[in-house]
Amino acid sequence: MTAHALVFVAPPDDKPAYREALLMLGRVALNRKLPPPDVLSGWESAQWIYPALDGELRQEAAATVAEMPVDWALVPVEGRRKKLLVADMDSTIINVECLDELADFAGIKAEIAAITERAMRGELEFEPALRERVAKLKGLGLDALQRTYDERVRLNPGAATFVKTMAKHGARCVLVSGGFTFFTERVATAAGFHANRANVLLDDGAALTGAVQEPILGRAAKLGALRSEAIALGISEADALAIGDGANDLDMIKAAGLGLAYRAKPLVAAEAHAQINYTSLETALFFQGYRREEFA
Repeated sequence: MTAHALVFVAPPDDKPAYREALLMLGRVALNRKLPPPDVLSGWESAQWIYPALDGELRQEAAATVAEMPVDWALVPVEGRRKKLLVADMDSTIINVECLDELADFAGIKAEIAAITERAMRGELEFEPALRERVAKLKGLGLDALQRTYDERVRLNPGAATFVKTMAKHGARCVLVSGGFTFFTERVATAAGFHANRANVLLDDGAALTGAVQEPILGRAAKLGALRSEAIALGISEADALAIGDGANDLDMIKAAGLGLAYRAKPLVAAEAHAQINYTSLETALFFQGYRREEFA
């Protein structure tokens, strides 16, 4: 059977959580007569290597940390460090949904955000929901795009370290968004991605026309991006890490060798290989076995 790593990550300022997770998960490991844990980052992350994975380990680990503010994963040791990163942008790499923030400049943020939330939860098909929201922005001046980026968009904690560390160690990093190229181009540069893919907002030179260029990059296209990038690199989907938070990320998350849900909607969290809910995006590096001193 394939060896697996059981790794946990605690918020760096929460030593009690680290101690408790180390103790409780240590008992799980001790029951299987494993050696002491391997510390990936002091007071932050540690792991145990299980030579063989039994059917009860995941459930036992999950039950052990259920009430703790820590993130954890049980991942195969073989091929653990991924050669391809495919990441969602809005509410994953950055702190906001750009379309919602654009709508704020049009005075209709609440209306647009309600549609966004339903689409993210998988209650609406992504493509028609995107067309509907963009149509409501017809006539919005193009200056709102730059203002949204300058005033609202921020990288989420750990985003640049996450991307730049994977790139430093040879992975190709691609930002794939159901949002818009105006933002992905800028965010990709800020975070250190090699490339970006997204939708194109149409304008007349002064304002938005209320349309988006077809075909729309949605759920199927995100999965297609992962597959095409893997083929171009000559690797398998198992060598990829995909991360996101909404329903349109789900197919690529499930297809990747390591699919992560970042503060995700319930539908996505339930299907991902692991979740990041309490810590930063640097946790995706610990899950791959990186040590703090290897971070970019």
